[in-house]
Amino acid sequence: MKTFEELKLNSNLINGLKKQEITSPTEVQSLVFENILNNKDILANSQTGSGKTLAYLLPMFEKVDTTKRETQVLVLAPTHELVVQIHNQIELLSKNSGIEVTSLPIFGEVNIQKQIKNIKNVKPHIAVGSCGRVLDLIKQKKLKAHTIKTIILDEVDSLLSGNNISYVKDIVKSTLRDRQLLGFSASLTAETIDLCKEMMKEPLVINATREVTINPKIRHMYLLGERREKFDLLRKALAATTPKRAIVFVNNEKSIEVIASKLNYHGYKSVGIFGDMSKEDRRNSINAFRLGKATILVSSDLSARGLDIVDTSHVFNLDFPGSKNEYIHRAGRTARGNRNGNAISIVTKGELADIKRYKREFNIDIKPKVIKYGKFFDSRSK
Repeated sequence: MKTFEELKLNSNLINGLKKQEITSPTEVQSLVFENILNNKDILANSQTGSGKTLAYLLPMFEKVDTTKRETQVLVLAPTHELVVQIHNQIELLSKNSGIEVTSLPIFGEVNIQKQIKNIKNVKPHIAVGSCGRVLDLIKQKKLKAHTIKTIILDEVDSLLSGNNISYVKDIVKSTLRDRQLLGFSASLTAETIDLCKEMMKEPLVINATREVTINPKIRHMYLLGERREKFDLLRKALAATTPKRAIVFVNNEKSIEVIASKLNYHGYKSVGIFGDMSKEDRRNSINAFRLGKATILVSSDLSARGLDIVDTSHVFNLDFPGSKNEYIHRAGRTARGNRNGNAISIVTKGELADIKRYKREFNIDIKPKVIKYGKFFDSRSK
């Protein structure tokens, strides 16, 4: 693995990263750095928590011409929370390194006139946004597409699904043909690679995960019970583990408020986050969780995409995820950086087949557990 010095990273950036206690590059950062600087189109696959955001931001800080007040980089992300998180990292890197790269978060459910005014005033070097609103601003000629030299698709597999595909394609078409296109994911599929090849120029596919797609620092286990017992098992599991911070995942958004309320009733400081919440309420919930005012975040898969709260020690699947990709992303919310983490699934007999399948496909041990006397014990069921 190369050092930041061997990668010839700007010394101001190296010093800035030290303030974040980052002293050496991760594998994905080492693999993509020179290729991005050489203007290659890239698709990078790397497990959650492996430093993908900095993998593209560090070379962008090298490439951006700070003497020009124009948007040179566009980062697209699938959720508002991820947009804000990326923007915050850019601001932190700029402040710590003294390199004056400006950023602006852009997403829907916010007054568009206010955003147009901000674009005009800030003229951000890097715009970070959600697809729909970014396309809207490009069509209105308020966000200048012709100055964009690099487009980054963060969580590219999620961006290229559903309605977003047409938005992404239209955004890419609005930029000049020689622009660079980069895609990053923790679960890059053949379908996503094919879609990207239609838009990219001979993309370099970089796989930094090797065979393991799940962080080896995560311990996996499950508790078996009836559907009606799930909440009680969750409560007992929380009491047995006393997590520093935990995310509880459910499949049905409509149940989030009820579960958060029940947890609060039982003395757990909990907040929920779901798609229909107002922008402000979502931000308040995330901030309460990030700052430790709430120790439990109840969520659908919305926050599984890219949410980085480093002290999340436990992830609980109150409902078992519907796909293997979602299992990867949910589990990846814990064990960030060099930390260890725990992924605990509460399952019914009908979901045991999925447990066996994931054990085989991910080459991980998901251990059966029971709770007795307020502690976890190995179960004999397999």
